[in-house]
Amino acid sequence: MWDYTEKVKELFLNPRNAGEIENPDAVGEVGSITCGDALRLTLRLGEGERIVDAKFKTFGCASAIASSSILTELIKGKTLEEASRITNRDIAAALGGLPEEKMHCSVMGMEALEAAIASYRGVRPAAEVMEEGQLICKCFGVTDTRIRRVVRENGLRTVEQVTNYTKAGGGCSSCVMDIQDILDEELAAREAARTSQPPPPRKLTNLQKISLIQQVITDEIRPRLKGDGGDIDLVDVDGNKVHVSLRGMCTGCMAAPVTISYVQDRLREFVTPEIDVIVDEG
Repeated sequence: MWDYTEKVKELFLNPRNAGEIENPDAVGEVGSITCGDALRLTLRLGEGERIVDAKFKTFGCASAIASSSILTELIKGKTLEEASRITNRDIAAALGGLPEEKMHCSVMGMEALEAAIASYRGVRPAAEVMEEGQLICKCFGVTDTRIRRVVRENGLRTVEQVTNYTKAGGGCSSCVMDIQDILDEELAAREAARTSQPPPPRKLTNLQKISLIQQVITDEIRPRLKGDGGDIDLVDVDGNKVHVSLRGMCTGCMAAPVTISYVQDRLREFVTPEIDVIVDEG
């Protein structure tokens, strides 16, 4: 029995935005019923390429339905450019997490969004391009290109994780050795990149850290949030724990987990990788 969060259960039993937009501006289709999961995402766009409506049709399990439903909630009100930055990790985070065995459902949501944006812009979607790679898993139609992308974007390290995120190797298992070969190459490349990185910056004093955090919030984070009608305040800094308060449209927003993930990523990038962001209510 999968350990689903309450949010997953809620959106499985009462999915939001299920259905299809008539004469949509953008359509994204990924997956295949024969492989067990399929998703059709339709979008209505307004001024400035802003997504004013989004609906989905999903064939799949509870995680697939919940992932598709939360995706539509995350992207509504965003521009295509803003929506394009949503990853499968953001989808899973907005659900309060997914069982690792079901992470492929969040990947399917991300790829459907990419396909919809590509259809609107008249370019080939990433999922279609990835299909041109070497076919590794014949059971689920997964190429080496797709495996490499998911491994890189999610930091995967084992064949089991690759199966959880792509379904590759989850059928007859004849491709397991090929998946391991791809993993070995990617892990070797990852280690080479890590060892070639410059030495870490000097340790910041507490005052320097607080000042830098405030600067990053002011220069990097706040302008983006204000663009969506939201805002953020720095409440406190306790070691590497950064307490913030969301304001404006960010307060109580369904996409708040994505916002916090973005804030944490930026602070880890510009200040220190050890930072954890905590939202204080009120």
